[in-house]
Amino acid sequence: MSKLPKVAVAASLATTLVLSGCAGAGSFGGGGDGTTITVAIVSNSQMADAISLAPSFEADNPGINLKFVSLSENEARAKITASVATGGGEFDVVMISNFETPQWAENGWLTNLSEYADATPGYDEDDFIPTLKDSLSYEGSMYAVPFYGESSFLMYRKDLMEAAGIEMPEEPTWEEVADAAATLDSPDVSGICLRGKPGWGEVLAPLNTVINAFGGRWYDEDWNAQLDSPQVQEAVQFYVDTVREHGQPGAATSGFSECATQLSQGNTAMWYDATSAVSVLEDPSASNVVGQIGYAKAPSAVKGDNGWLYSWALGIPKTTENPDEAWKFVSWMTSKEYLEKVGNELGWERVPPGSRVSTYEIPEYAEAATAFGPLTLESIEGADPNNPTVDPVPYTGVQFLTIPEFQDLGTRVSQQISAAVAGRISVQDALAQAQQYAEVVGKTYQEGQG
Repeated sequence: MSKLPKVAVAASLATTLVLSGCAGAGSFGGGGDGTTITVAIVSNSQMADAISLAPSFEADNPGINLKFVSLSENEARAKITASVATGGGEFDVVMISNFETPQWAENGWLTNLSEYADATPGYDEDDFIPTLKDSLSYEGSMYAVPFYGESSFLMYRKDLMEAAGIEMPEEPTWEEVADAAATLDSPDVSGICLRGKPGWGEVLAPLNTVINAFGGRWYDEDWNAQLDSPQVQEAVQFYVDTVREHGQPGAATSGFSECATQLSQGNTAMWYDATSAVSVLEDPSASNVVGQIGYAKAPSAVKGDNGWLYSWALGIPKTTENPDEAWKFVSWMTSKEYLEKVGNELGWERVPPGSRVSTYEIPEYAEAATAFGPLTLESIEGADPNNPTVDPVPYTGVQFLTIPEFQDLGTRVSQQISAAVAGRISVQDALAQAQQYAEVVGKTYQEGQG
């Protein structure tokens, strides 16, 4: 596989910041004597818990002050990418994923964390779930460590299904899910919630698994774009029709957080998304449907086993002037002790899931996670980013393509899909434009092979 020069990649990534915007950041902490560690973090619920518990880290580590810059998912991807790719140096610790980590490690932008982990007694790098550890590694070393890991599954209201006389299989097909959505849809409760918000990590995350399930792919083995293929057309039309006919209000602006609110507040009957959503759905302080949710594997069509693999992880840019202090914080937030702390102080249902095997061996967590824990672990361990599609492809990744250009390409394609969800354009027109975007990137790789 050919690659763009690092300078070109950095310029492309910086452009993504301009396209995506970075407004809405919130800063917390900082100041005082000693060393200030600035942490760019995504503003999901588990990360908010980490910020609330951070004073205990500062108390145990006098001389280290934490400053959090909390960003929405799209904002975080744009701002962190631009900073790290251009050597901006604003952040000592960055929250990134298994999309960025191996690419940035290859480019020399990240600190080798396995060297730190090996020198930290009790940290136990080998306790991380193997598929997740591999996805955050480059040449055998980890360059980011997981705060939480996730796959994807179907979440549904058991009480509504029972009242409607529907039984959800443990391994449903997308046709079965769509039929259930139609049956459960009512003026008060939508049949299903699916992301429609633009962003390569928003609408494209679930949609790409649907494309895979229907036998589609972004490129063939020779980097010929395939977004106008019959399989992709069928998958996207199915997704758009399902959410437009039986989905939540405002679907085109709904992302992970919005769908989490819809299901946790009892406004939708089903939701296909990240396994990490359980931290909201099963939290009595945030959810009205605790104990009423059933869980099933990522739906299938032509292809089964469509669960994605993702991690919000912490990395240390090479530009930091305080790598030792940064590691102290990173190792605290990703340690076994931190997981125990969340369980004991905030509730076991709020423990960041899917990072360490040992989490699933804690009796209190196993009891709290009876409904979803085993399936979460099975889905993460079974995810196969090296073989995501029915037909062979030249890229890896289930819900994304692990190529630098995907941040910009995926963003552009997602905007077309979101417009189709909103009803502003047809699926056919959306994919025709998406095909053109994909062809430009594909030609870059074809020329590199020549």
